[in-house]
Amino acid sequence: MGCSSDYITGSVQRSKKKGLSVEEKRTRMMEIFFETKDVFQLKDLEKIAPKEKGITSMSVKEILQSLVDDAMVDSERIGTSNYFWAFPSKALHARKRKLEALEMQEERATLAKELAAHQQRKEKLKAEVEKYKECDPDVVEEIRQANIVAKEAANRWTDNIFAVKSWAKRKFGFEENKIDKHFGIPENFDYID
Repeated sequence: MGCSSDYITGSVQRSKKKGLSVEEKRTRMMEIFFETKDVFQLKDLEKIAPKEKGITSMSVKEILQSLVDDAMVDSERIGTSNYFWAFPSKALHARKRKLEALEMQEERATLAKELAAHQQRKEKLKAEVEKYKECDPDVVEEIRQANIVAKEAANRWTDNIFAVKSWAKRKFGFEENKIDKHFGIPENFDYID
């Protein structure tokens, strides 16, 4: 079984010339404005665009509106008519602004990444510092001062206990070892050095 020549011819006949993409239409529409440096009404563009740029008159309004929406073409209503224009200098400025905005966006993204990296490093360093906090001279000094206060308090209570024991011996004639045993005071009870 061979291929039918009608089938092959039919497929060739069906392939048509591909139409313009939206971007191509937008570019060609902008060429009309830049080349003429003139002001147009929609009806004028619907006549000029098909002849000079190959843009179908049906899509002129849609393409023109997309250019107006993107601030590439200016429009103004005067009376009952809408007028459209675009000059190369405005397009240049618009592209510059867009480029600046994109550069700022990229710079912002880069700075955001750097900030995240710095914050992550800060957290690691904070955790590292926390590990060695007990070696911090300020913390060591605080502990030393707290120890001095605790030692003084312990010795003050030791003083108080010795005073009570002395009073109990004089007042009631108790022996020291019986007082210690009765109140659970260890034999080696003494001041802290």
